[in-house]
Amino acid sequence: MSQPGMELEPDEAQALRAWAADERARADSLAAALEQIAANGLPTDEECVAWEEIRELALARLDGRVP
Repeated sequence: MSQPGMELEPDEAQALRAWAADERARADSLAAALEQIAANGLPTDEECVAWEEIRELALARLDGRVP
């Protein structure tokens, strides 16, 4: 890993750019959701997904059972 004040190695710089792109995409997704709520109000219960379902899907992805 690079020291403070030194240039990053090419693979370090690429990893940092990839991380920044992922964070930017997450921020854009959150902003879009907030804009949707601001424009249309909160979704109905029927339009929502229970947090338990979201958790189970996330755990399945981590376990490799779902792409």
